[in-house]
Amino acid sequence: MFDHVAIIGLGLQGGSIGLAIRAYLPGVRTSGYDISAANRDVARERCLVDRVCDTGEEAVRDADLVILCVPPCAMGTVAEGLRDAIPADALVSDVGSSKKSVADALAKALPDHLVIPAHPVAGTENSGPQAGFASLFRNRWCIVTPPEKTDLLKLTELVAFWEALGATVEIMDAEHHDLVLAVTSHLPHLIAYTIVGTASDLEEVTRGEVIKYSAGGFRDFTRIAASDPTMWRDVFISNKDAVLTMLQRFTEDLTALQRAIRVEDGEALYKHFERTRAIRRSIIEEGQDDARPDFGRADHDGDA
Repeated sequence: MFDHVAIIGLGLQGGSIGLAIRAYLPGVRTSGYDISAANRDVARERCLVDRVCDTGEEAVRDADLVILCVPPCAMGTVAEGLRDAIPADALVSDVGSSKKSVADALAKALPDHLVIPAHPVAGTENSGPQAGFASLFRNRWCIVTPPEKTDLLKLTELVAFWEALGATVEIMDAEHHDLVLAVTSHLPHLIAYTIVGTASDLEEVTRGEVIKYSAGGFRDFTRIAASDPTMWRDVFISNKDAVLTMLQRFTEDLTALQRAIRVEDGEALYKHFERTRAIRRSIIEEGQDDARPDFGRADHDGDA
């Protein structure tokens, strides 16, 4: 499908792509670049790609697939800086968690290149080149959001690429993707950041007590809230419309629960909890999580 894949950004996603290519597509050459010299050194030590380059231009030279693994708000600037170096017939893609704003930024930065955005829904709370591992994408979803007029052959090749890395690929409209991910990923992260911050700010409960007596639910929130702050800052900014829509709906539902608790409406609370428990069971049946007490987290499970 592709002979040479260039990866720009060698953190968790970019590093994992490099390792996955080596494991599952051993005939494909890889090159990579990261703006951080320290990250490039770690990438060389871990052999995340065949060749770690000192400039992005060097990394993309002769590539037929360029994958941008940088924060969403940096996509346009990074792409514009590489525009003259990316081969004219190369396919450009990304791994951003927001798709409409990223697609618009890439289309503006690379008007003469073929761009097909993608989002592998896989990750952990860890970040950086030391966090990547080859099996990150196995049995996870990768959502591809092609523009209206796209090269079907290149689209097929990109789908085959992600399937070779172990992902299950779904084709989706960019705006619909952003709405779906706002409720399944972005809003839960925002809630996690808020709850952990609230616990830390409580004057009546010491920080030591919060840490010492953390129950399972709070521990899971802290895992999510430990995610890369730069990436999630950009996710909320780049997908603000969908996030605000879902946040308004969540606020309304939360207000209804507050009222049920205040008036001691046990029936309303029970029905709500019963319905949400059924959703949890459906997620496990779908294979999107694990019923074990640690949710399979020891196996590097996660999302983004």
